[in-house]
Amino acid sequence: MRYFRGSFFVTIAGLILAYLWAEHSHPNSGFMALFIVTFLSILEVTLSFDNAVINAMKLEKMNDTWRHRFLTWGIAIAVFGMRFLFPILVVAAFANLTIIDVAKLALSDVDKYAHYLHLVHAPLVTFGGAFLLMIFFSYFFNAEKERHWIKSLEIPLQKLNCIKYIDVVFALLSLMILQRFIPENQKVAVLMAGFVGIILYLVIDSISNLLEDIAEKKAAIMGGTAKLGFIGFLYLELIDASFSLDGVLGAFAISKDIIIISIGLAIGAMFVRSLTIYMVDMKTLKQFLYLEHGAHWAIGFLAIIMFVSTRHEVPEVITGGVGLILVLCAFISSIVHNKKEQNEKIREICENKN
Repeated sequence: MRYFRGSFFVTIAGLILAYLWAEHSHPNSGFMALFIVTFLSILEVTLSFDNAVINAMKLEKMNDTWRHRFLTWGIAIAVFGMRFLFPILVVAAFANLTIIDVAKLALSDVDKYAHYLHLVHAPLVTFGGAFLLMIFFSYFFNAEKERHWIKSLEIPLQKLNCIKYIDVVFALLSLMILQRFIPENQKVAVLMAGFVGIILYLVIDSISNLLEDIAEKKAAIMGGTAKLGFIGFLYLELIDASFSLDGVLGAFAISKDIIIISIGLAIGAMFVRSLTIYMVDMKTLKQFLYLEHGAHWAIGFLAIIMFVSTRHEVPEVITGGVGLILVLCAFISSIVHNKKEQNEKIREICENKN
Protein backbone atom coordinates (compact mmCIF):
# COMPACT_ATOMS: atom_id res chain seq x y z
CA MET A 1 0.00 0.00 0.00
CA ARG A 2 2.94 2.36 0.58
CA TYR A 3 3.33 2.78 -3.19
CA PHE A 4 -0.20 4.17 -3.48
CA ARG A 5 -0.22 6.38 -0.37
CA GLY A 6 0.40 9.53 -2.42
CA SER A 7 -2.31 8.53 -4.90
CA PHE A 8 -4.91 8.13 -2.15
CA PHE A 9 -3.90 11.52 -0.70
CA VAL A 10 -4.31 13.15 -4.15
CA THR A 11 -7.68 11.38 -4.51
CA ILE A 12 -9.03 12.74 -1.22
CA ALA A 13 -7.72 16.25 -1.90
CA GLY A 14 -9.06 16.12 -5.48
CA LEU A 15 -12.55 14.99 -4.44
CA ILE A 16 -12.79 17.76 -1.83
CA LEU A 17 -11.60 20.37 -4.34
CA ALA A 18 -14.01 19.08 -7.02
CA TYR A 19 -16.95 19.24 -4.61
CA LEU A 20 -16.12 22.80 -3.48
CA TRP A 21 -15.53 24.00 -7.07
CA ALA A 22 -18.79 22.47 -8.31
CA GLU A 23 -20.79 23.97 -5.45
CA HIS A 24 -19.18 27.36 -6.12
CA SER A 25 -19.75 27.38 -9.89
CA HIS A 26 -23.04 25.42 -10.02
CA PRO A 27 -24.80 25.14 -6.65
CA ASN A 28 -26.13 21.67 -5.69
CA SER A 29 -23.90 19.93 -8.27
CA GLY A 30 -21.19 18.80 -5.84
CA PHE A 31 -22.16 15.12 -5.67
CA MET A 32 -22.49 14.91 -9.44
CA ALA A 33 -18.97 16.36 -9.71
CA LEU A 34 -17.69 13.65 -7.34
CA PHE A 35 -19.23 10.98 -9.56
CA ILE A 36 -17.70 12.50 -12.73
CA VAL A 37 -14.26 12.84 -11.13
CA THR A 38 -14.35 9.22 -9.93
CA PHE A 39 -15.44 8.00 -13.36
CA LEU A 40 -12.73 10.03 -15.16
CA SER A 41 -10.00 8.80 -12.81
CA ILE A 42 -11.00 5.16 -13.38
CA LEU A 43 -11.17 5.81 -17.12
CA GLU A 44 -7.68 7.36 -17.09
CA VAL A 45 -6.19 4.34 -15.27
CA THR A 46 -7.89 1.96 -17.71
CA LEU A 47 -6.67 3.93 -20.74
CA SER A 48 -3.14 4.25 -19.38
CA PHE A 49 -2.47 0.80 -17.93
CA ASP A 50 -0.26 -0.04 -20.91
CA ASN A 51 1.41 3.35 -20.41
CA ALA A 52 2.43 2.22 -16.92
CA VAL A 53 4.15 -0.87 -18.38
CA ILE A 54 6.06 1.24 -20.92
CA ASN A 55 7.01 3.74 -18.21
CA ALA A 56 8.32 0.92 -16.03
CA MET A 57 10.60 -0.28 -18.85
CA LYS A 58 12.25 3.15 -19.11
CA LEU A 59 12.17 3.92 -15.41
CA GLU A 60 14.30 0.84 -14.67
CA LYS A 61 17.17 2.59 -16.51
CA MET A 62 16.83 5.88 -14.59
CA ASN A 63 18.63 6.86 -11.40
CA ASP A 64 16.80 7.30 -8.08
CA THR A 65 16.83 11.11 -8.32
CA TRP A 66 15.00 11.19 -11.63
CA ARG A 67 12.63 8.43 -10.53
CA HIS A 68 11.60 10.70 -7.65
CA ARG A 69 11.27 13.66 -10.03
CA PHE A 70 9.06 11.53 -12.27
CA LEU A 71 6.60 11.28 -9.36
CA THR A 72 6.90 14.94 -8.28
CA TRP A 73 7.77 17.13 -11.26
CA GLY A 74 6.25 14.55 -13.60
CA ILE A 75 2.83 14.58 -11.98
CA ALA A 76 2.81 18.39 -12.02
CA ILE A 77 3.62 18.36 -15.76
CA ALA A 78 1.05 15.63 -16.38
CA VAL A 79 -1.73 17.39 -14.49
CA PHE A 80 -1.17 21.11 -15.08
CA GLY A 81 0.87 20.84 -18.27
CA MET A 82 -0.85 18.15 -20.33
CA ARG A 83 -4.38 18.12 -18.88
CA PHE A 84 -4.85 21.89 -18.55
CA LEU A 85 -2.17 24.09 -20.15
CA PHE A 86 -1.37 22.09 -23.32
CA PRO A 87 -4.95 22.10 -24.72
CA ILE A 88 -5.14 25.84 -23.99
CA LEU A 89 -1.88 26.47 -25.86
CA VAL A 90 -3.06 24.42 -28.85
CA VAL A 91 -6.44 26.18 -29.00
CA ALA A 92 -4.69 29.57 -28.73
CA ALA A 93 -2.37 28.70 -31.64
CA PHE A 94 -5.10 27.43 -33.96
CA ALA A 95 -7.81 29.92 -33.04
CA ASN A 96 -5.52 32.99 -33.18
CA LEU A 97 -6.42 33.91 -29.59
CA THR A 98 -4.18 34.82 -26.66
CA ILE A 99 -3.49 32.20 -23.98
CA ILE A 100 -5.26 34.41 -21.40
CA ASP A 101 -8.38 34.64 -23.59
CA VAL A 102 -8.48 30.87 -24.07
CA ALA A 103 -7.95 30.29 -20.32
CA LYS A 104 -10.91 32.60 -19.63
CA LEU A 105 -12.99 30.64 -22.15
CA ALA A 106 -12.03 27.36 -20.48
CA LEU A 107 -13.18 28.65 -17.10
CA SER A 108 -16.20 30.76 -18.07
CA ASP A 109 -17.48 29.70 -21.52
CA VAL A 110 -16.82 25.97 -21.59
CA ASP A 111 -19.03 25.28 -24.62
CA LYS A 112 -17.06 27.67 -26.80
CA TYR A 113 -13.78 26.27 -25.46
CA ALA A 114 -14.93 22.71 -26.18
CA HIS A 115 -15.88 23.84 -29.71
CA TYR A 116 -12.38 25.19 -30.35
CA LEU A 117 -10.86 22.05 -28.89
CA HIS A 118 -12.99 19.95 -31.22
CA LEU A 119 -11.65 21.92 -34.20
CA VAL A 120 -8.04 20.97 -33.34
CA HIS A 121 -8.90 17.36 -32.51
CA ALA A 122 -7.57 15.87 -35.77
CA PRO A 123 -4.05 17.42 -35.66
CA LEU A 124 -3.73 16.69 -31.94
CA VAL A 125 -4.52 12.99 -32.13
CA THR A 126 -2.45 12.63 -35.32
CA PHE A 127 0.59 13.97 -33.45
CA GLY A 128 0.01 11.54 -30.58
CA GLY A 129 -0.80 8.65 -32.90
CA ALA A 130 2.36 9.17 -34.99
CA PHE A 131 4.55 9.31 -31.88
CA LEU A 132 3.00 6.11 -30.46
CA LEU A 133 3.21 4.37 -33.83
CA MET A 134 6.97 5.01 -33.88
CA ILE A 135 7.27 3.40 -30.43
CA PHE A 136 5.33 0.37 -31.71
CA PHE A 137 7.38 -0.03 -34.91
CA SER A 138 10.72 0.56 -33.18
CA TYR A 139 9.99 -2.17 -30.65
CA PHE A 140 8.84 -4.89 -33.06
CA PHE A 141 11.38 -4.08 -35.81
CA ASN A 142 14.24 -4.22 -33.30
CA ALA A 143 16.83 -6.80 -34.42
CA GLU A 144 18.00 -7.29 -30.81
CA LYS A 145 14.56 -8.39 -29.59
CA GLU A 146 15.07 -11.97 -28.39
CA ARG A 147 11.72 -13.03 -26.98
CA HIS A 148 8.43 -13.12 -28.92
CA TRP A 149 4.88 -13.36 -27.63
CA ILE A 150 2.77 -13.66 -30.83
CA LYS A 151 5.47 -15.40 -32.87
CA SER A 152 3.49 -15.60 -36.13
CA LEU A 153 3.43 -11.79 -36.23
CA GLU A 154 6.46 -10.67 -34.26
CA ILE A 155 9.08 -12.79 -36.06
CA PRO A 156 8.12 -11.53 -39.57
CA LEU A 157 8.04 -7.95 -38.24
CA GLN A 158 11.52 -8.32 -36.80
CA LYS A 159 12.85 -9.67 -40.11
CA LEU A 160 11.83 -6.40 -41.78
CA ASN A 161 14.60 -4.74 -39.79
CA CYS A 162 16.95 -5.52 -42.70
CA ILE A 163 15.35 -2.52 -44.47
CA LYS A 164 16.96 0.67 -43.21
CA TYR A 165 14.59 3.16 -41.50
CA ILE A 166 11.70 0.75 -41.96
CA ASP A 167 9.92 2.18 -38.90
CA VAL A 168 9.97 5.68 -40.41
CA VAL A 169 8.81 4.34 -43.79
CA PHE A 170 5.82 2.57 -42.22
CA ALA A 171 4.92 5.61 -40.13
CA LEU A 172 5.01 7.91 -43.18
CA LEU A 173 2.94 5.42 -45.19
CA SER A 174 0.37 5.43 -42.38
CA LEU A 175 0.20 9.24 -42.58
CA MET A 176 -0.24 9.09 -46.36
CA ILE A 177 -3.14 6.65 -45.97
CA LEU A 178 -4.67 8.85 -43.28
CA GLN A 179 -4.53 11.87 -45.61
CA ARG A 180 -7.02 10.22 -47.98
CA PHE A 181 -9.74 10.46 -45.32
CA ILE A 182 -9.02 13.95 -43.96
CA PRO A 183 -11.09 16.99 -45.11
CA GLU A 184 -9.19 19.29 -47.47
CA ASN A 185 -9.07 22.19 -45.00
CA GLN A 186 -7.30 20.02 -42.37
CA LYS A 187 -4.88 18.03 -44.55
CA VAL A 188 -1.87 20.33 -44.05
CA ALA A 189 -2.37 20.66 -40.28
CA VAL A 190 -2.80 16.89 -39.84
CA LEU A 191 0.22 16.07 -42.02
CA MET A 192 2.44 18.58 -40.19
CA ALA A 193 1.29 17.26 -36.81
CA GLY A 194 2.16 13.71 -37.89
CA PHE A 195 5.60 14.79 -39.13
CA VAL A 196 6.29 16.56 -35.84
CA GLY A 197 5.32 13.42 -33.91
CA ILE A 198 7.69 11.24 -35.97
CA ILE A 199 10.59 13.73 -35.88
CA LEU A 200 10.21 14.35 -32.15
CA TYR A 201 10.33 10.62 -31.47
CA LEU A 202 13.47 10.20 -33.61
CA VAL A 203 15.24 13.11 -31.88
CA ILE A 204 14.42 11.99 -28.34
CA ASP A 205 15.10 8.31 -29.07
CA SER A 206 18.46 9.10 -30.71
CA ILE A 207 19.61 11.28 -27.81
CA SER A 208 18.35 8.68 -25.33
CA ASN A 209 20.27 5.86 -27.06
CA LEU A 210 23.42 8.00 -27.30
CA LEU A 211 23.37 8.88 -23.60
CA GLU A 212 22.54 5.28 -22.70
CA ASP A 213 25.61 4.08 -24.61
CA ILE A 214 27.80 6.68 -22.86
CA ALA A 215 26.36 5.69 -19.47
CA GLU A 216 26.99 1.99 -20.18
CA LYS A 217 30.62 2.67 -21.12
CA LYS A 218 31.16 4.67 -17.93
CA ALA A 219 29.47 1.94 -15.90
CA ALA A 220 31.71 -0.69 -17.51
CA ILE A 221 34.83 1.30 -16.54
CA MET A 222 33.76 2.33 -13.03
CA GLY A 223 31.55 -0.63 -12.22
CA GLY A 224 27.79 -0.47 -11.57
CA THR A 225 24.74 -0.11 -13.77
CA ALA A 226 24.12 2.49 -16.47
CA LYS A 227 21.42 5.03 -15.52
CA LEU A 228 19.67 7.75 -17.48
CA GLY A 229 18.58 11.15 -16.16
CA PHE A 230 16.87 14.10 -17.82
CA ILE A 231 16.53 12.55 -21.31
CA GLY A 232 14.85 9.47 -19.88
CA PHE A 233 12.52 11.75 -17.91
CA LEU A 234 11.72 13.79 -21.04
CA TYR A 235 11.05 10.60 -23.04
CA LEU A 236 8.58 9.40 -20.38
CA GLU A 237 6.79 12.75 -20.33
CA LEU A 238 6.38 12.69 -24.12
CA ILE A 239 4.97 9.16 -23.96
CA ASP A 240 2.56 10.28 -21.25
CA ALA A 241 1.59 13.29 -23.37
CA SER A 242 0.80 11.08 -26.36
CA PHE A 243 -1.26 8.70 -24.23
CA SER A 244 -3.15 11.53 -22.53
CA LEU A 245 -4.27 13.35 -25.69
CA ASP A 246 -7.11 10.98 -26.45
CA GLY A 247 -8.21 10.89 -22.81
CA VAL A 248 -8.21 14.68 -22.48
CA LEU A 249 -10.26 15.15 -25.65
CA GLY A 250 -12.62 12.30 -24.82
CA ALA A 251 -13.23 13.65 -21.31
CA PHE A 252 -15.16 16.59 -22.79
CA ALA A 253 -17.87 14.11 -23.81
CA ILE A 254 -18.42 13.46 -20.08
CA SER A 255 -17.98 16.98 -18.68
CA LYS A 256 -17.37 20.45 -20.09
CA ASP A 257 -15.79 21.77 -16.88
CA ILE A 258 -12.01 21.84 -17.39
CA ILE A 259 -11.35 21.98 -13.63
CA ILE A 260 -13.40 18.84 -12.98
CA ILE A 261 -11.77 17.14 -15.97
CA SER A 262 -8.27 18.09 -14.78
CA ILE A 263 -8.96 16.78 -11.25
CA GLY A 264 -10.34 13.46 -12.51
CA LEU A 265 -7.48 12.88 -14.95
CA ALA A 266 -4.95 14.00 -12.33
CA ILE A 267 -6.11 11.34 -9.88
CA GLY A 268 -5.88 8.70 -12.61
CA ALA A 269 -2.43 9.92 -13.69
CA MET A 270 -1.17 9.72 -10.09
CA PHE A 271 -2.33 6.11 -9.77
CA VAL A 272 -0.63 5.25 -13.08
CA ARG A 273 2.65 6.71 -11.77
CA SER A 274 2.32 4.83 -8.48
CA LEU A 275 1.65 1.63 -10.42
CA THR A 276 4.76 2.31 -12.52
CA ILE A 277 7.00 2.67 -9.44
CA TYR A 278 5.43 -0.48 -7.95
CA MET A 279 6.19 -2.50 -11.11
CA VAL A 280 9.79 -1.26 -11.16
CA ASP A 281 10.47 -2.12 -7.50
CA MET A 282 8.69 -5.48 -7.69
CA LYS A 283 10.56 -6.40 -10.90
CA THR A 284 7.19 -7.12 -12.50
CA LEU A 285 8.47 -6.99 -16.08
CA LYS A 286 11.11 -9.62 -15.29
CA GLN A 287 8.58 -11.87 -13.58
CA PHE A 288 5.95 -11.54 -16.34
CA LEU A 289 7.97 -11.61 -19.55
CA TYR A 290 5.22 -10.85 -22.06
CA LEU A 291 3.81 -7.75 -20.36
CA GLU A 292 5.95 -5.37 -22.42
CA HIS A 293 4.89 -7.18 -25.61
CA GLY A 294 1.22 -6.76 -24.71
CA ALA A 295 1.76 -3.10 -23.85
CA HIS A 296 3.42 -2.41 -27.22
CA TRP A 297 0.63 -4.17 -29.11
CA ALA A 298 -1.79 -1.99 -27.14
CA ILE A 299 0.22 1.07 -28.19
CA GLY A 300 -0.06 0.05 -31.84
CA PHE A 301 -3.84 -0.35 -31.57
CA LEU A 302 -4.14 2.95 -29.69
CA ALA A 303 -2.22 4.73 -32.46
CA ILE A 304 -4.60 3.29 -35.07
CA ILE A 305 -7.63 4.26 -32.95
CA MET A 306 -6.28 7.82 -32.67
CA PHE A 307 -5.92 7.98 -36.46
CA VAL A 308 -9.47 6.66 -36.91
CA SER A 309 -10.77 9.23 -34.41
CA THR A 310 -9.68 12.05 -36.76
CA ARG A 311 -12.81 11.20 -38.79
CA HIS A 312 -15.02 9.04 -36.56
CA GLU A 313 -15.71 9.21 -32.85
CA VAL A 314 -14.36 6.15 -31.06
CA PRO A 315 -16.00 5.30 -27.69
CA GLU A 316 -13.64 5.43 -24.70
CA VAL A 317 -14.70 1.91 -23.74
CA ILE A 318 -13.08 0.63 -26.96
CA THR A 319 -9.95 2.75 -26.56
CA GLY A 320 -9.36 1.59 -23.00
CA GLY A 321 -10.82 -1.89 -23.41
CA VAL A 322 -8.56 -3.00 -26.27
CA GLY A 323 -5.40 -1.98 -24.42
CA LEU A 324 -6.51 -3.55 -21.15
CA ILE A 325 -7.47 -6.84 -22.82
CA LEU A 326 -4.11 -7.07 -24.63
CA VAL A 327 -2.14 -6.40 -21.43
CA LEU A 328 -4.26 -8.93 -19.52
CA CYS A 329 -3.72 -11.55 -22.24
CA ALA A 330 0.03 -10.92 -22.08
CA PHE A 331 -0.12 -11.23 -18.28
CA ILE A 332 -1.94 -14.59 -18.50
CA SER A 333 0.53 -15.81 -21.16
CA SER A 334 3.38 -14.87 -18.83
CA ILE A 335 1.86 -16.88 -15.98
CA VAL A 336 1.40 -19.90 -18.29
CA HIS A 337 5.01 -19.52 -19.49
CA ASN A 338 6.32 -19.34 -15.90
CA LYS A 339 4.28 -22.40 -14.94
CA LYS A 340 5.73 -24.38 -17.87
CA GLU A 341 9.28 -23.40 -16.93
CA GLN A 342 8.64 -24.37 -13.32
CA ASN A 343 7.25 -27.78 -14.36
CA GLU A 344 10.26 -28.37 -16.62
CA LYS A 345 12.66 -27.60 -13.76
CA ILE A 346 10.77 -30.00 -11.47
CA ARG A 347 10.90 -32.67 -14.19
CA GLU A 348 14.65 -32.18 -14.63
CA ILE A 349 15.22 -32.49 -10.87
CA CYS A 350 13.17 -35.69 -10.75
CA GLU A 351 15.08 -37.15 -13.72
CA ASN A 352 18.42 -36.30 -12.13
CA LYS A 353 17.39 -37.99 -8.90
CA ASN A 354 16.35 -41.12 -10.79
